[in-house]
Amino acid sequence: MSATLQATALAAGHGARVLFSGLDLVLAPGDVVGLVGANGAGKSTLLRMLAGKTTPEEGTVVLSPPTATVGHLPQEPDRRPGETVAAFLARRTGVARAQDEMDAAAEALGSGAPGSDDAYALALDRWLALGGADLEERAGAVADDVGLGVALDVPMTALSGGQAARAGLAALLLSRYDVLLLDEPTNDLDLDGLERLERFVSGLRSPTIVVSHDREFLARTVTRVVELDLAQQRVGVYDGGYDSYLAEREVARRHAREAYEEYDDKLGSLKDRAVMQRNWMAQGVRNARRKSTDNDKIGRNKRAETSEKQAAKARQTQRAIERLDVVEEPRKEWELRMTIAAAPRSGAVVASLSGAVVHRGPFTLGPVDARVDWADRVVITGANGSGKSTLLGALLGRIPLDEGSGGLGASVRVGEIDQARGLFLGPEPLVRAFRDAVPDWSEPDVRTLLAKFGLNSAHVPRPAASLSPGERTRGALALLQAREVNLLVLDEPTNHLDLPAIEQLEQALDAFPGTVLLVTHDRRMLESVRTTRRWVVEAGRLREE
Repeated sequence: MSATLQATALAAGHGARVLFSGLDLVLAPGDVVGLVGANGAGKSTLLRMLAGKTTPEEGTVVLSPPTATVGHLPQEPDRRPGETVAAFLARRTGVARAQDEMDAAAEALGSGAPGSDDAYALALDRWLALGGADLEERAGAVADDVGLGVALDVPMTALSGGQAARAGLAALLLSRYDVLLLDEPTNDLDLDGLERLERFVSGLRSPTIVVSHDREFLARTVTRVVELDLAQQRVGVYDGGYDSYLAEREVARRHAREAYEEYDDKLGSLKDRAVMQRNWMAQGVRNARRKSTDNDKIGRNKRAETSEKQAAKARQTQRAIERLDVVEEPRKEWELRMTIAAAPRSGAVVASLSGAVVHRGPFTLGPVDARVDWADRVVITGANGSGKSTLLGALLGRIPLDEGSGGLGASVRVGEIDQARGLFLGPEPLVRAFRDAVPDWSEPDVRTLLAKFGLNSAHVPRPAASLSPGERTRGALALLQAREVNLLVLDEPTNHLDLPAIEQLEQALDAFPGTVLLVTHDRRMLESVRTTRRWVVEAGRLREE
């Protein structure tokens, strides 16, 4: 079904804090809109509004035709206890809900309820449109195609992180919604998964909005960009692709700064002139009073005339100030400005493995021989499930070896961002979890540092596990600045980070003098970050390129 989604004058906020207002958007067949903005700007909030899951504070959302299906696929697909892969796919594709609606309509039809014929016909059409008739057959083929590697009756809770990412990708590839709203679909996908997702999105006719922090994915897929600019509290719409948006945004920001500076200079000049004229006028009055007793009528008239002219000039200057078109100063964007605290260098050998083998259920890593030397900058790539995280755990001595030997070298101090952001997944408040990791820091110092990373007084008392994935990632980055480390281990650090923070992280990495182990599928990060070695992990075996 060909569908159009139109939003008019939408507004949203948290209490007195405005996220965005006056947002107008038309989403037509063939449109792929990239929705960008800093974490907390309201991207997920906007998607929920467009999906009809929340009501906007102002404005309207109109779906045409009203019977069109809208697929809202939020980030972090939940793994529900007891739910199989097949049930997960049915739920994420909307088929499960459509099946329930059809079953209820069939029951009403059997009981002869008024209007049940039309209700059943509508429910059946919806179920068919979402692909319910052949979902089981397609699900098996797509699961095999993406390399899921498990039967569809396996519980989702039994899947590894890589398998869960593939299951989420399979659900997306199986979906047949008339409108697609995708919130961070690129998170946790390997390079093969990203390429599959790009082909899928590029081939869509359904109107699509995608939120992603993968710059290369946006550059390859989107036809238009909508920016929620939290700093300026404005919505920007840029026609063209992502790279065109970056260029246009830079020009627009430069022009805004130049316009403000021109206005500020003119206003300052007029104000200085007004002060000078008032001073001259006051001096003239004082002179007139001092000489008012002389008998020089011509002199008195001349002084009065001069004073009146100065007063007229002062009024003219004031009117010029009032006639100026006010140009608001562009607000400065929040910047991470992070650094990574470097400890004294470690020994020459930072970490090593010799004949190392690790068995984890049916998966085997190794045998692996590897050595990381001081100041090596190693990027590690490989498909999901190939063993990258297991390799990191073995190198750090966190995962025991079944065969071989290995471990960290002398004087190594590790700073780590693991894929699950596990340090901030507990029930304790964020500020306490952070202080447990850096016990020498006072609570005021911890709060100050977390605020620098966008985690303010509303975040620090909350249970760490209740934070969003992006907020937990910011907490992990803050910890790197608090600790002194000489080995930096980053496992998919760009997941859930907004674009400005990713750029700041890249700059901090470039300046870090120690040893780096980086696992990432972010193609632009792979191009921009300075590395000395590249490892590829394939099916539990390691090779160096």
